[in-house]
Amino acid sequence: MKISLPNNSKMNSKEFTFGVATASFQIEGGVNDRLPCIWDTFCATDGKIIDQSNGDTACDHFNKWHQDVDLIESLGVDAYRLSISWPRVIKLDGSLNKAGVDFYTKLLDELKARNIKTFVTLYHWDLPQHLENKGGWLNRDTAYAFEQYVDLITKALGNRVDSYATLNEPFCSAYLGYEAGIHAPGIKGKEFGKKAAHHLLLAHGLAMQVLAKNSPNTQNGIVLNFTPAYAKTDSQADIIAAQKADDYFNQWYIKPIMDGAYPDLLNELAPENHPDIHEGDFDIISTPLDFLGINYYTRAVYEADKSELFKEVPPKDVAITDIGWEIYPKGFSNLLVSLNETYSLPPIYITENGAAMADKLIDNEVNDIDRISYYQSHLDAVNDAIEQGVNIQGYFAWSLMDNFEWAEGYTKRFGIVYVDYQSQVRTIKASGFAYKNFINQRS
Repeated sequence: MKISLPNNSKMNSKEFTFGVATASFQIEGGVNDRLPCIWDTFCATDGKIIDQSNGDTACDHFNKWHQDVDLIESLGVDAYRLSISWPRVIKLDGSLNKAGVDFYTKLLDELKARNIKTFVTLYHWDLPQHLENKGGWLNRDTAYAFEQYVDLITKALGNRVDSYATLNEPFCSAYLGYEAGIHAPGIKGKEFGKKAAHHLLLAHGLAMQVLAKNSPNTQNGIVLNFTPAYAKTDSQADIIAAQKADDYFNQWYIKPIMDGAYPDLLNELAPENHPDIHEGDFDIISTPLDFLGINYYTRAVYEADKSELFKEVPPKDVAITDIGWEIYPKGFSNLLVSLNETYSLPPIYITENGAAMADKLIDNEVNDIDRISYYQSHLDAVNDAIEQGVNIQGYFAWSLMDNFEWAEGYTKRFGIVYVDYQSQVRTIKASGFAYKNFINQRS
């Protein structure tokens, strides 16, 4: 089974960037060579990770990075999206950890030597634990600590990087970490989510200003995830519920960046659930972007609820992935077109898209045709959006390899490369070969 697009597709040109993506905590391991982070603490808390696992070793990328660069090169991709571990490169006193910086400079140098572009995320959820001890993202000071970290690390990395993203999915950090409590640091309460979100967005804006000064020749932006909200029925009540969910989960993170304001839904939230907004914050948050990274996996369906703003309806009688998410590629094209119509967007990169499937390694092969089908339908959706005028310049498959999948531990596999966590042997899946062949056939 192969992946293909129409011959006239913009994505068939070598001008379009195709890559693979990972995140530091999910693959690196090397726990003894960095400071503790909030995910170390979360993993050590009973009942938080489904298989009681942790990121101490993960894919051992910290030691196997040479092998992994060979692997990335073998796939023929144009670019690799990785994240910097804040607790690996910054000491307790706020100064640079030379050993941690050396790890990334060697990795980036090797990627550059192979002519693989690097898209670096500066924060992919692994907040140093000592900052969480002071309130984490509920403490405004954390935004300024992030600004200082970004200043130091971008100076240290010099001209090795092609693109910087300040944050990956601030929704997940804020809502899942500080409101729903199902991600680190595991704080639960409606009064916390929007406060954390505001400080994350402030951190983004401060970092963008640092990047403009320290790294003006890179493409600098942010990565936001979107789960489009659909109404369960055509009733006005359900339609309004879906609109409110969209504002709460999606527009809340893009509108301040693009328009310098939160959605009007702010006025419907209880005062204790409001963010702490200071004068001038929106001027910082709305610092212009060079690009916007968009992550998409699935949609969500909502109905009206008497006691809440909205109520999510679980998927039923639809195709789902191994993690239980509906496979709905049309939501992807609809999302991209809708965002393009709503905002004056910079160039877009699809920074994550992929699927968890119940992979089986049989005779050293993983025949994941369900994942190939997922990629085909979602690349078609991206192509549809491009044809409708959306300026998309690249696509990154999530993920390069199976890894630590946050609260799901090692029970869910998103990779196009299979990882045996006992032996650390990597095996390219059928989807990896299909992705490679697709990339290599471009003109």
